[in-house]
Amino acid sequence: MEAMQALVKKTAIGLVIVLFAVKGISQTDTTGAATLTLKQCVDRALSNNIPVKQTGLLADAAKADWQQAKANLLPDVNGSWGYGWNQGRAIDPFTNTYINQQFASSNVGVNAGITLFSGLQLQNLIKQTGYAYRASEMEWQQSKDKLTLDVILAYLTILNNEDTWRIMSEQMEVTRRQVERMEILVEKGVNGSYLLSDLKGQMASDEINTITAYNALQTAILQLSQLMNIPYNKNIQLERISEGTLLEVYPATAEQVYASSLENLAQVKAVDLRAKSAAKSLSVAKSGYYPSLRLNGSLNSNYSSVSSSLSPTTVTEVETGDYITINNIKNPVLTQQQNYAPQKISYNTQMKNNVGTYVGLSLNIPIFNNLRVTTNVKKAKLNSRYAAYEAEQTKVVLKQNIEKSHQDMISAYEKYKALLEQVNQYKESFRSAEIRFNLGTIVSTEYLITKNNYDRARLNLTQTWYEYIFRTRILDFYQGKLSL
Repeated sequence: MEAMQALVKKTAIGLVIVLFAVKGISQTDTTGAATLTLKQCVDRALSNNIPVKQTGLLADAAKADWQQAKANLLPDVNGSWGYGWNQGRAIDPFTNTYINQQFASSNVGVNAGITLFSGLQLQNLIKQTGYAYRASEMEWQQSKDKLTLDVILAYLTILNNEDTWRIMSEQMEVTRRQVERMEILVEKGVNGSYLLSDLKGQMASDEINTITAYNALQTAILQLSQLMNIPYNKNIQLERISEGTLLEVYPATAEQVYASSLENLAQVKAVDLRAKSAAKSLSVAKSGYYPSLRLNGSLNSNYSSVSSSLSPTTVTEVETGDYITINNIKNPVLTQQQNYAPQKISYNTQMKNNVGTYVGLSLNIPIFNNLRVTTNVKKAKLNSRYAAYEAEQTKVVLKQNIEKSHQDMISAYEKYKALLEQVNQYKESFRSAEIRFNLGTIVSTEYLITKNNYDRARLNLTQTWYEYIFRTRILDFYQGKLSL
């Protein structure tokens, strides 16, 4: 009798704990936890997920490479300016002669050049980086699609676990009422205590199952919170999905899903674009076999502090060596002579006067370069073949996954229909068994077997329904038409 009382006390305490947990999660969170829809969960995950952001940055970097490849077709223009001091023997940049004195010099120039031909290297590089950029965008989309699918799975797992917890709670409540009824009958001596022990053992099992379901629910909530990168809130509220959406088997065949995936799935587009990019990399490498032609031009000027020019100063009279005889007297013939003095030329004047230009073509013909081009071409061929195999293997695995997912969907649908009938039958069987047990016409063992069959069928039906929903979402994902 004491052992029975201890069991009753222990079970009652456990039941109170479970009921408080149930109450806490069933009530609407009054601390500000609003009901979240599936789309809100996905949007929040996409905006907060760091790996998705990193993949987006890789796409931005690939875009920058593509833009640079296009800019390589433009000419390059560079300016230069220098100013310095010379001491000792040096060349005067103005006279181009050696002088041995201290002076300052300066030079300024603009140089420009453009590649006219390089074996179509620049054009192929634009295509190669363009494919790589588009592939990066598809890989970014692929990462977002995968995260979306993970969020959907976590979302459905929470709903599934909520329903499982609800069913477990209902099971425990039914058993609890039978325990209370049996306790009264035992006290009155109508039934034996062994019947009460059977029911209390069942209630303990229901309690364990309810606690397990509650913990599974909290684990699922934690996983969804981590995917959304938000703080864990055990009272999170999610919008329910109506079971009325399950009307018929998925309309598309596995072959139709696969054909659609080849056109719409970001993963397929990404590997195809990577293969095209690798093929263009081979064309870029082969351009090293061809000569390159470049047009160059420059505009330069210079300045020297010792540069000077002669400027007129005074006029003097000097004898020419000729004479004029006047009155038998020789008079020398004089002439005026202009005197000059050196005057430094200003910086701006020299820069204007010393301008020089250059225009020329340069042709680079590859003859032997340590087999570097040959090696690059060989590696590019291998990379191109590898990328092609990668694309082919991706499609093979994709087809296998689609076939399996489609078969899993059909299995879930057929299983759901069978379980629906099973639940209806077990429900009627349990209703009848409960009436007979209350009348005392069947023993507790038979009652508990009927109850457990009904409980398991309800759980299996709920889990199979969510499995079907998830399988159809996967097939939608493969077709690139995943809707929220």
